[in-house]
Amino acid sequence: MEGLEKMNSNQFKENVTDTFNDIKGFFKNLSQKQGFKTFTSVALAVIAGLLVGFLVLIINNPSRAFQGFGQILIGAFGDPLSPMTGIGEWLYYATPIMLTGLSVGFAFKTGLFNIGAAGQFLVGQCAAIFIAFYGGFFGPFQWIVAALAGIAAGFLWGFIVGVFKAYLNINEVITAIMLNYIGLYTVNFIIKGNALIYDSGRTRTFKIPENSRLPDLGLQSIFKGSNVDIGILIAILIAVVLYIVLSKTTFGYELKAVGYNRDASRYAGINEKKSIILSMGIAGALSGLAGALNILSPGVIINNLGKDYAPENILPAAGFNGIPVALLGLSNPIAIIFSALFITFLQRGGFYTQTIVPIEIIDIIIGIVIYFSAFALLFRNVLAKLITRRRERKAELDNSEPKSDIDNEGVVS
Repeated sequence: MEGLEKMNSNQFKENVTDTFNDIKGFFKNLSQKQGFKTFTSVALAVIAGLLVGFLVLIINNPSRAFQGFGQILIGAFGDPLSPMTGIGEWLYYATPIMLTGLSVGFAFKTGLFNIGAAGQFLVGQCAAIFIAFYGGFFGPFQWIVAALAGIAAGFLWGFIVGVFKAYLNINEVITAIMLNYIGLYTVNFIIKGNALIYDSGRTRTFKIPENSRLPDLGLQSIFKGSNVDIGILIAILIAVVLYIVLSKTTFGYELKAVGYNRDASRYAGINEKKSIILSMGIAGALSGLAGALNILSPGVIINNLGKDYAPENILPAAGFNGIPVALLGLSNPIAIIFSALFITFLQRGGFYTQTIVPIEIIDIIIGIVIYFSAFALLFRNVLAKLITRRRERKAELDNSEPKSDIDNEGVVS
C-alpha cells in the first residue's frame, strides 16, 4: 500500500515537473519571437510615456494629479452618462484615425512617407458629399457608392504624389504637403459654389440626407446615445485585408521590396515605378475612405440630424493623427488597430477630464507617449541584448558544471 502511494506521489511530481517544463519552454520560445519583442518594446515605450505624462500632471497641478491621471486611464469608461455610451463614442472617434493610420503605415511599409493624408481625407469627404446629395437614384446603395467615391478621390490624390515620385524623383513629402493645401482650397471653393449643398446662411453644408448615411447594424442599440456606426467594422476589416496583402501575397512582397531597395527590386524584375504609384494611390484611397466615412456618419444620433461640413482654412486633424497612430503601431496593420484605439482612449479620457486638468495637458501626454513610441526600436534592441546576455550566462554556467562522474574514457573516477 505504501509502495503504491509512493509510486503515485512520484508520478504526480513527474507530471508537475513536465507541466512546468512545458510552460517554461513556451515562454522561452515566445520570448524569441519577433512579434513578442515588438509588442514588449512598444508596451515599455507606452508605459514610459505615461509615467512622464504623470510627471507633467504633477508639475501642472500636484493636488489633482492623481485624480486627473486616473480619469485619463479610465478613458472611454469615464462617460458620466453611461459606460456603454462612452465605449460607443470611443469606437466612433477611433474610426477616422485608424484609417489614416493605415494609410500612413501602408506607405511606411513600402518605403514612402504619406504626409498628405489630410488632403486625401478632404477630397474623399468632398466626393462622398456630392454623391450624398446627387446620388439619390442609387437607392439603398447610395452610402456604398459615396464611400467608393471617397476611395476613388483619395486614390487620385495619392496617385499624383506617386507619379511625381516615380517619374520625376520628387520627394513625396514635398508633393503631398502642397497637395494638402490644394485639396483644402479646391474643396472649399467647390462646396461654397454649390447652392444645393452649401447653406450660406449657416456657412456650412446642409445635413447629409438620411438615405445616404452609414447604417449601424445594431451597434447603436448596444451603445445607446453614442454616434457609433458601421465605420469601425469597415476600418478593422480593411486592416485585416491589408495585413494579408502585405504579408501573404506576391503583390505585397513587391511593394515592400521596392521600399527596401528600389535598385535591387528593379534587378529582380519588379516594376518599381508601378509599385510606387500604386503604394501612394492605395494610401490615398485609405485616407479618402476615412473622409467619406466621417461625413457619412449619422452624427448626432439623439436628434437624428446627420453631419455637415464647414469649409474652413484648416486641414483636418485626423489626417495628421494618422502619423502617430502608424508610428505607435510600427506600421503593422493589425497593431494599428490597437494603437488607434489606444490613442483615442486617451483622448476620450482627456475629454472627460477637462474639469480636472486643461485639455492641452492631455495633448502633451499623448505627444510624450508618441515620442517614446519612436524609441520602440531602441527598447526592442535593449530587450534583445538582455535576453541574449542571459542565455550566454546560462550557457557558461552549464558548461562550467561537471558533466558526469565518468570521465571521457568511460572510467569511473
